[in-house]
Amino acid sequence: MTTASPTTNLHTISLHVRNKPGALVRISLVFSRRGFNIESLVVSPGKSDDFSRMTITSSGDPETLEQVVKQLTKLVDVVHAIDHTNQPVIDVEIGLFKVKVELKDRTALLQLVEHYHGKVVDYGHESVIIRVSGNCAKLDAMEELLKQWEILELVRSGKIVMARGLDET
Repeated sequence: MTTASPTTNLHTISLHVRNKPGALVRISLVFSRRGFNIESLVVSPGKSDDFSRMTITSSGDPETLEQVVKQLTKLVDVVHAIDHTNQPVIDVEIGLFKVKVELKDRTALLQLVEHYHGKVVDYGHESVIIRVSGNCAKLDAMEELLKQWEILELVRSGKIVMARGLDET
């Protein structure tokens, strides 16, 4: 769930970085020095073992964040950094929800999961674990609807993005 207020903008920044020790610390320090909180951070392998892909979601003033992106591109380990805010991208997040649900309520829960194209990945006597993927708004809506039961645990992956067409991510 995003914690950005309506007066702040949520930005999604993708970075292509050299896979070197300490790169993540140096990148996070750029955000910290400017007073930005990182809402979510996903790091994954790139096409080559020598590089990684980072997707960072952060909220704040667009002009200041533009300066953060410029500072990121100056770091030795960063090949490029792009703010994808207001660009055509495909974005997805995965959420796991552990829900306490009695047997008599499972049919309603399963209908909800099916409607959101989710999947029950674990059935227990008193709980189920549901996996849902989609954009942040979809996961926020699913979380809100699951509150009618008891959400025991919740884990969200953070947003990953890929630029549409031939644009670079």
